Amino acid sequence: MSSSQKVLGVIPARLASTRLPRKVLREIAGEPLLAWVYRAARACPQLDEIIIAADSPVVEALCRHHGWPCILTSPYLPSGTDRLHAVSQLHDAAIYVNIQGDEPLLHPEHITAVLAPFAKPHVDVTTLKVVKVVTALDGRALYFSRATIPFDRDATGQTQIWKHLGLYAYRKAALQRFAALTPSPLEQTERLEQLRLLENGIALYVAETTHDTIGVDTEADLIRVSAILSTRQP
Repeated sequence: MSSSQKVLGVIPARLASTRLPRKVLREIAGEPLLAWVYRAARACPQLDEIIIAADSPVVEALCRHHGWPCILTSPYLPSGTDRLHAVSQLHDAAIYVNIQGDEPLLHPEHITAVLAPFAKPHVDVTTLKVVKVVTALDGRALYFSRATIPFDRDATGQTQIWKHLGLYAYRKAALQRFAALTPSPLEQTERLEQLRLLENGIALYVAETTHDTIGVDTEADLIRVSAILSTRQP
């Protein structure tokens, strides 16, 4: 397949996670979390290839043991998107999909939704929301936060709150532009890399999906996901 059409899925697998240390290695139903994420990505036919972007020789060794395509990237990269960019320097594609290493409930419909806006040539970066992201009327992201936004000051109950899902897709030129920028003040405050795009005037379009996920950030998340995945065959 020509690289002008290729959709490459990249799973940044960070061993040095802060909220739940070594979470990509934590076991769910007898397998590491990363195995479930990789298997979920493999089940998405829209992805022509999948590569794991490790930050540690420990994760790289796990991938080699299982035969999963893997690239060892610098442990000093500030975000998963910077890790995605590192992969893009070695593997050419038209669109790179950032699949976070803690999203084992990824579904093909997520990939369909995040890729759909690229039918419009002016769209360079996309992400997903489900019914705390605020968007403009045309779907451009206005702001992301770990807090609930927008704030309903008068408690009207009329403002719809959207949940942001940590799945992104980039055209290669946008990914290169992102990596050339230094981490921005809002990004460093909220610890959300997508704010680097917004602070530098790079439009990020948000697609809607009806399929929610559970990102594994805490022990409680791990327990919830384990209860779901334990009923599935590896």
